[in-house]
Amino acid sequence: MRKTPLWLWVGLRMTLLAVGAVITITVCMYLYFWVSDYQVLQTMTAEDQAALAAGMADVAHHEPRLWQLLQTYYDIREFLPGPGDLTDWLVLYGFLIAIIPVTLIVGLYLSRPLSRQFHQITEAARRVAEGDLTPRVSQHPRQPKEMQRLCSDFNKLVERLALYENEVAESSSNLAHELRTPLNAALGRVQGMLDEVFALCPEQLRLVQGQLYNLNTLVGDLHLLSLAHAGQLPLHLSLFAPAPLVEERLAWFAPQFEAAGMQVRASLDEPLAIEADRARLGQLINILIENAIKYASDGRELSVAVRQADGALHLEFLDRGQAVEHKDLGNMFVRFWRAEQSRARVSGGGGLGLSIAQAICEAHGGRISAQRRAEGGLAVRVSLPLRSE
Repeated sequence: MRKTPLWLWVGLRMTLLAVGAVITITVCMYLYFWVSDYQVLQTMTAEDQAALAAGMADVAHHEPRLWQLLQTYYDIREFLPGPGDLTDWLVLYGFLIAIIPVTLIVGLYLSRPLSRQFHQITEAARRVAEGDLTPRVSQHPRQPKEMQRLCSDFNKLVERLALYENEVAESSSNLAHELRTPLNAALGRVQGMLDEVFALCPEQLRLVQGQLYNLNTLVGDLHLLSLAHAGQLPLHLSLFAPAPLVEERLAWFAPQFEAAGMQVRASLDEPLAIEADRARLGQLINILIENAIKYASDGRELSVAVRQADGALHLEFLDRGQAVEHKDLGNMFVRFWRAEQSRARVSGGGGLGLSIAQAICEAHGGRISAQRRAEGGLAVRVSLPLRSE
């Protein structure tokens, strides 16, 4: 059912309230005149009542008699132009004085749900401004469309703020750990060489260089994510076929596949072309391949597919490894999250790969998802909109 817009909702109620007040005053005045006429009729004799009824039925032939009855039973001032008898005016003012407050009370009562909703939103916004991200505003099915949308958008905003705050808090802790690990290793190695515990030789310097390289890579990944989060990730778009790019990346990782004992099956739609950043898309493919080698090599199989459907490019990476638990599927693209925290250092990486893959997808207007496969393993699917010439 389509909801009424807020301006129409308020306008209709105020209009109905005004019309109701006018109708009420009109009815009251009608009843007042009816009662007044009834009281006058009660003072007439039966003969005069019959004469009045006959005169009202045929005024032209009974005009003299009607004037006689009016002069006898009615106040002539009521029929004179100008203010005349002030009784009717006083009655009208009395009705106005009585009905206007009632109208105001009814109007306040009708606007109370809307006012209460605005008060709830104001109070929730005040608490959010003070740093409390727990308040939510309730929605009612009979609210106007704009109010429903305002409540929904406010709740989504607070949820996003709470999620962002939790992510920042967790990321800060993880970031400190991730930066400290290679930095401490490099500093310890340098200090060992200064203390002559380690020999000052190219081999030791290469170890230090490796740690600094890891540190530099981590900083670069964080910079990429910050740009993507701000919507400023630079893209150099060009029209190219994604199938050769996937073949190139699979060939690049052939030694790692062989070492892990994994068989790779590729189903590539060759004629397909897409307008995208080739380097970024290659980076995304690298991340998904590395993720499969690290966490799904026990399945000994990886299927990669490139196809077109519904105006989009679809990349599929299907493995038969030990799949992520259902409760953890939503965390796979959270920065610094790993399927097995205990093997963080063993399997390498900083837990940013899938977060970067998601950032690249979103920068291209696409999306990435992961699901458990019924036959075992994990399915990671990427969808990117096609912008061919």
